[in-house]
Amino acid sequence: MDINVELKAIREVASELLVLGLCEGATPTEGPIGAIDKALGGALSELIRAGDMTGKAEQTALLYTRGAIPAKRVLIVGLGEPSRLTADVVRRAAATAAKAARQLRLARYHSTLYGLGGALGPAEVAQALTEGTILGNYSFTQHKSDLRDVLPTLEALTLVQADASAVAAVKQGASTGKIIAEAVCFVRDLVNQPANHLTPTMLAEAAEELANELGLRAEVLDEAQMAELGMGALLGVAQGSEEPAKFIVLEYNAERTDLAPYIIIGKGLTFDSGGLSIKPSEGMEAMKGDMAGAGATLGTLRAVAELRLPLRVVGLIPATENLPSGRAYKPGDVLKSMNGLTIEVISTDAEGRLILADALEYAKRYRPRAVVDLATLTGACIIALGHVAAGLMGNDPELVQALIKASAQSGEKVWELPLYDEYGEQLKSEIADIKNTGGRPAGTITAGLFLSKFAKDFPWAHLDIAGTASSDTEKGYIAKGATGWGVRLLVQWLRNIAETPGLN
Repeated sequence: MDINVELKAIREVASELLVLGLCEGATPTEGPIGAIDKALGGALSELIRAGDMTGKAEQTALLYTRGAIPAKRVLIVGLGEPSRLTADVVRRAAATAAKAARQLRLARYHSTLYGLGGALGPAEVAQALTEGTILGNYSFTQHKSDLRDVLPTLEALTLVQADASAVAAVKQGASTGKIIAEAVCFVRDLVNQPANHLTPTMLAEAAEELANELGLRAEVLDEAQMAELGMGALLGVAQGSEEPAKFIVLEYNAERTDLAPYIIIGKGLTFDSGGLSIKPSEGMEAMKGDMAGAGATLGTLRAVAELRLPLRVVGLIPATENLPSGRAYKPGDVLKSMNGLTIEVISTDAEGRLILADALEYAKRYRPRAVVDLATLTGACIIALGHVAAGLMGNDPELVQALIKASAQSGEKVWELPLYDEYGEQLKSEIADIKNTGGRPAGTITAGLFLSKFAKDFPWAHLDIAGTASSDTEKGYIAKGATGWGVRLLVQWLRNIAETPGLN
């Protein structure tokens, strides 16, 4: 999707559709919305007086201008209460506008920079508008042969700015938003793919293709190489599948050996049946998305490279299927991980933490500044936090707080959960060093505690994205199906680091 910036008075814009924002309780007397209301003979004021347009968040009203201004239509989108106006409110409003434009079957439209003022500057508003528009424009149609009932996607958005001094900031924000939003859409495409169209091998090929496109360094380890490294936990999960496991390494600024890297680790279960501890058949088709952490890792590396952040960033993806077969690992088996810890398998459906354990040990060789893993790890996280926030745990308070800050900035919500030692009692094994699950109580926390055993040598944080990686409904910029969750949060975290002297 093309994003353009145009310096022009709002009343002079010629367009099929012009979008403006309205806060609750506001009167259209000043700024762009005041100019348009005056040009339309007070039509918007009339809507407000009648109660047909209140400015409630994501409410819309469409006006036909009948030649009063060059724009054919004006769409007013609600921004909610002024005191609660944030970049994420603007992002949601932009997605609402994009969907309205698609309903009108338009290819392109113009928008004012609604949301300016207060804490939001032109760059931040332009980024939020761009992200919301691109994310709201998303659809996954690759496997559809009949597209007659599918709304056409937008081709272009033009942001209109009347202040020449702000144009550079608007262009910078729009460029950043485009890079980040397109990375999120890239992840959505990966996670929405059926498992027969995205095997571990195909995921590795996607990573290599991304590396070739952006000048990243890519390495893909096969099962023989993993065995040589002692990745017994990952290989234990993989042995039930006919599809070979892959361990994907993607590096940005790999040649900058003077920089200690920041490492992102993503769980790459391209399909999870639960193994011999098989899941219920109802809903199992959604387990194609158990590689959402891997997708977010690739998307983050893509955005970081396109933003040219002055950091060294490494993505690690253990990729496999988890299937039942005569070769599959079994409840009661003991696996030996790469760091030497032995693991008693209580449930073969607690496989994500097993493959992440070997990835965390592999990360140690880089002597990283920090490591963040993200995974659709536990159903317990959905019970605890629903589909609104991801669970956050870690061994380093500064890293945890940095992610909480990036969460507030990006709109991708997290909630910290405790890693109290007492929860570790549930993971004690009679026959091995540790069990792979501590049972139902505090299931998300005990999974995080399990991972912490493999992350003792560096600052580490874990994001359980089981509830946020996909959505059953479409709302705002959240798509039905894969959401691409994690890219905006992690990119914001890394951008904050890049802008902080001494951290990069």
